[in-house]
Order: sequence, then structure tokens, then C-alpha cells
Amino acid sequence: MESFFNTHKYLIDNIEPCLYRRYLMNNIDWSHRLIGIKGSRGVGKTTFLLQYAKENYEEKDKKCLYINLNHFYFTECSLVSFAAKFVEMGGVTLLVDQVFKYPEWSQELRKCYDLYPNLKIVFTGSSVIKLKETNLQIGDIAHSYNLHGFSFREYIGAVTGVELTSYSIEEIVKNHRALASDVLKIIDVEKYFEDYIHHGYYPFFFEKRNYSENLLKTMNMMLEVDILYIQEIEQSYLTKIRKLFYLLAIQSPATPNVSQLSLDCGISRATVMNYMKYLQDARLINMLYKPGCGFPKKPNMVYMNNTNIMFPTKLGDVESRALNETFFYNQLNVLAKVNKSGRKSQFMVNNKYHFRIELEDKKNTKSHSHFVVVDTKQTEESNVIPLWLFGFLY
Repeated sequence: MESFFNTHKYLIDNIEPCLYRRYLMNNIDWSHRLIGIKGSRGVGKTTFLLQYAKENYEEKDKKCLYINLNHFYFTECSLVSFAAKFVEMGGVTLLVDQVFKYPEWSQELRKCYDLYPNLKIVFTGSSVIKLKETNLQIGDIAHSYNLHGFSFREYIGAVTGVELTSYSIEEIVKNHRALASDVLKIIDVEKYFEDYIHHGYYPFFFEKRNYSENLLKTMNMMLEVDILYIQEIEQSYLTKIRKLFYLLAIQSPATPNVSQLSLDCGISRATVMNYMKYLQDARLINMLYKPGCGFPKKPNMVYMNNTNIMFPTKLGDVESRALNETFFYNQLNVLAKVNKSGRKSQFMVNNKYHFRIELEDKKNTKSHSHFVVVDTKQTEESNVIPLWLFGFLY
């Protein structure tokens, strides 16, 4: 046990300079005894757990402990017996990383919950995991939250140390001119927006390694672990999933031709759709549907999950319009319901607001049916909104 406490202390002491307080920290009801933090690989789930420990417990306080279930120790010792030892020593909060690497993890968490009523467990898992599925025994007791990559606002805060306010979609559409002016008095967003689009979504931009190569490695791990391992797909199908993802990436944003994808990948149309759903669950792609439609129907459009993914997959040849639409969808999709809109606009948000993404602010853009979103610092029209401001939603 002492070895785990030593590891815990070392990790807490060495999370700088990546210690940026994520938006989700204030959105969680920490009074619950079993909390799940889901997210795609690379978004900072481990750091999030360590941040919580650092904020709430003294360095030498052994009431809180971080463990990684990928440790070889847990091939022999059960999570339940480990929790028993921890509680016996006075432990109250167990931070459990990578639960999906542990066999029967949901059953073990359930036993811990039932046996140790004074123990709080916060665990992390892949975005692919569905906690409400009937085969999992914690669906009725676990409180699940989703951690996404950095918003544009968080990226600015992380690289400058300047804490900026987040805004609701309602605040942005009603008062965007004043909000943009307030932000621009504090920071020149143009200095950071292009960098964020290229390498600001995943927190590992802090690391002194080639970002694109690191991202490619992360994306491959998403395919091999978050999809194949968790979904229990045979290894022989990896090449087909990789090819499908690549074809979607180089075409995006686009309406998918499922029949052609089926022929190109050598799999059935139904399998194409299933694999696309897995890619979306792993947060590699986003599928956009008209209101009232959804999987297993064919999506109206397929986007990459975020703009960073577009550069290594398209080998740097990325159109500005594609980047702008992908950024908008990615940032809105965290807290809002986003659907395909009509002919005059691309996106409908919360069944209420319609948005058309333009490369520049054109004249005669007044419209009562939709808002125009442009890649510029500020706008003068009430229905024309700067694209970057939608990066301040969380």
C-alpha cells in the first residue's frame, strides 16, 4: 500500500505545468459516492483526478489515494480487497483510473459501493463505455460526467494564465457584440485562435514532443483500445476500421456515401454504420442529423470530432471552411443539441437557433431566420457573430 501512496505523492507533485483547472470541476456534484469521469483518450482524465486530490487533500493526507487499474498488482489483488485495506487505514476517497482495463470492473465497483458506505470512489473510463447498459451493475448508482478536450477559452487560460468567463449560447446570440468587446479588452484572440485550431484541443500540447505525431499515436490507441478492446472486435478488423476512418477524414465534412464506403472497406453497409457509431463514441468523428433522426440512419453530414484531428489525417491540406464548421460543431456539441438545419444554414442548435458559417462578413447579411458566423474579431450586425466566441461556451 505504501508504494501506491508514494506514487500518488509523486504524481501530485509533478502535474505542473499542466495544472489548468478544467470547466468540469465546478459542474460535478462531489457529494455523490460513486462518480464516473468519461472522456476520449488524451483529454486529461488522469490529470483531472490528480487536480481534485490536490485541491481537496493535503499532500501527506492518506485519506485520498490515486490508483491505476492497469498496474500489474491488480492482476492478483481485487479492487474490493484493495478498497478494504484502504478503508481500514482511514481512507475516504479512492481515485480509480482506467477501470476498463480491469475484468468485471462494474461488479467490483458495485461491491465497493455496497460494502463501504463511507468510501467515495471517483473513476475514469473511455467515452465508449455506456454506464447505463444492462450488463453493467452500477448504472443506477454511478453519476457520470463527460470530460471533453480544451475549449478555446480554456486553451487561452492554459497558455496565458488569464482566466476568462464562459458564456451560455443565449448570452452569445443576444449580446455577442458587448461580450466580444469585453474579451478583446483583455486578450487578443487572433494571437491564439490559429494555434488552438491546429494543436489546442488536447492538453498534451504542453509536452515537448511533436504534437501531430503524438496525436496520431493517440488516435491509433483510440482505434485499438477504445474501439477494438472495449467493443470486443477481432483484431483482424482493425485495418477496415482504420481505412473507414481515413476515408471519412479526407472527405469531411461531407455526406457519407455508405454504399461506396462499404465497397472500399470490404464490409457491409450495416457494419459501416456500426463502425461509424463506434468512431463517434470514441470521439474521433461527429455525425450530424436532421431533427428527429439518428443512428442507425445515415447521417446528413460527418465531421471530424475536432479541428486538431484534421491536420495529420489530411496531411495539412485543410480548407478554412471545413475548419470553421468543425470548430463550431465541436464547441457547441459539448453543452447543446446540434442538428442539421435547412438550406440557408448548416446548423440548428437546441431546436431554436439556426447558424450559417461564412468565411467572411458579407454585406446584406441581415436575416430574421438565422445567424451568420464569421471568422473575424468583431462584428457590427446583431445577427453576425464572430466564430471564436463560440469557443467560450465552456
